[in-house]
Amino acid sequence: MAKGTGNSAAEKAACQVTLEGGDLLVAFAGSWRVGSELPDAEAARRSMRSYPAAKALRFECAQVTGWDSLFLSTCRAMLAVAAEMKLTVDTSGLPPGVESLLDLAAKVPERKGAARTASSAPLLERIGDWTLTARDNFLSLLEFIGEVALACVSLAKGRAVYQRSTLWSLIKQTGIDAVPIVSLISLLVGLILAFVGAIQLRQFGAQIYVSTIVGIAMVRVMGAIMTGIIMAGRTGAAFAAELGTMQVNEEIDALRTFGFSPAEFLVLPRVLALVLMMPLLCIYADLMGILGGFIVGVVMLDINPLQYLHSTWNSVPLANLWIGLVHSTVFGVLIALAGCYRGMRCGRSALAVGQATTSAVVTSILSIIIATAIITVVCEIIGV
Repeated sequence: MAKGTGNSAAEKAACQVTLEGGDLLVAFAGSWRVGSELPDAEAARRSMRSYPAAKALRFECAQVTGWDSLFLSTCRAMLAVAAEMKLTVDTSGLPPGVESLLDLAAKVPERKGAARTASSAPLLERIGDWTLTARDNFLSLLEFIGEVALACVSLAKGRAVYQRSTLWSLIKQTGIDAVPIVSLISLLVGLILAFVGAIQLRQFGAQIYVSTIVGIAMVRVMGAIMTGIIMAGRTGAAFAAELGTMQVNEEIDALRTFGFSPAEFLVLPRVLALVLMMPLLCIYADLMGILGGFIVGVVMLDINPLQYLHSTWNSVPLANLWIGLVHSTVFGVLIALAGCYRGMRCGRSALAVGQATTSAVVTSILSIIIATAIITVVCEIIGV
């Protein structure tokens, strides 16, 4: 039993749970408004569970002087307990309007991801839930990759349905619009590599080899990695946010209704744009990184400009350029797929869009690191 106590019954809320003829009777009284003194709702729910033999739940609200959303929340909590106990519910005793509002709340469930709830489940149960979620996510990823693969097959056959104007717009977005940030970051990376190398090489009078360090590092892997990380945070996140917002607005469902494949219409142009632009951005990043090393070598180490450029040209094998281009192409595919996948599988709320954007960036960067490790091992095995 849970009751309110105090001096003014009109201003205090009270809730009493009793068993009458096999039915649970919940009697409300007082004011159930914001600012009123409320009874312990958890005690009322415990009182309901203390009558396991009950068959039905009834309400009595003749003494209720006023109510608002707090009263609705309490009633919903008690209805949840009744559903748990498998009781027959009679809501005719509730105040006018409450019954219809409770029916409406039951018919419109809370959107997934609209609120955060703290989990108090046992550790093993949480591990089991995480395992099942990981399995479902893996199967969902395989399904998405299959859809994209079929879209690529349709493209090869000339049957893919997408807007060419959208493709050109995406090429501009992922290529030309990214040049300023790629220029800045690559130039700074080249400066840092040259400066760190110069500190050590100066001790041995081997400053000229700064050009070798910067050239090989930028062309072989650093240019591709830095470009990939920039595009993951810039373009991959944008893809996830765009498609996630379309998912929230049910635009993707509308495409399916009209017979369009979202993988062809939305994902394929984004993958093509990024795969086409990443190698070009990688080459540009290589040049900007070498320029950064050139600035340090000429200004700080007093190396002759022509000598620096000649040393760079002779010390960087052409194979390193191809390895860098392979890196960048793979990174383009991974970033596009990660961004589109997170956006297409986004929940239907603003919170879910933010989570999808964050997940896209994290997934892209993690994929870049793993892919770099794999490609490096393969190159070592084949002796490149």
